[in-house]
Amino acid sequence: MTPDRLLQHIPTVADFPSPGIAFRDIVPLLAHPEARQAALLGLVGLVEAVATEESIAGLCAIESRGFVFAAPLADRLGLPLMLLRKPGKLPPPVAQIAYDLEYGSDALECRPDLLPTGSRVVVVDDVLATGGTLCAASDLLRRTGLHVAGAITLLEIEALNGAARLATAGVAHRTLLRT
Repeated sequence: MTPDRLLQHIPTVADFPSPGIAFRDIVPLLAHPEARQAALLGLVGLVEAVATEESIAGLCAIESRGFVFAAPLADRLGLPLMLLRKPGKLPPPVAQIAYDLEYGSDALECRPDLLPTGSRVVVVDDVLATGGTLCAASDLLRRTGLHVAGAITLLEIEALNGAARLATAGVAHRTLLRT
């Protein structure tokens, strides 16, 4: 399935979750088996491209839409999966980071004891917008002693310059689709 055909399954919802935000809805893509399968195969290729330099020890998924892609990716690639959750969703011990978004603020937590210190990981999320969430996730993982080999997303909204923000933060990024 071509990128243009995949993008047809990701409509834009104006003024959601707040005025001025153009939300990209991945739910129609998930509901279409052929599009979902094509997206997963493309994301497998992105993880494999990151792993060409050195093996990857695990995937780290950002709540919640990153979970949708990271779980089947981890299964297909035979990799451990580490969840980056909203506060209060994981039992202790947890490491936490707070960060700002274009429409508010948020925080992520992870269990720092799931992967050995120094492990190379790939962060998985659905959409790269301003890069705030992926930068925060990468900072959190680095604080726990992991090496962030890169980040992958299904979609990048280029006008929001998230890729530049990730590059400045030293996070290599690959995406399957761009708008």
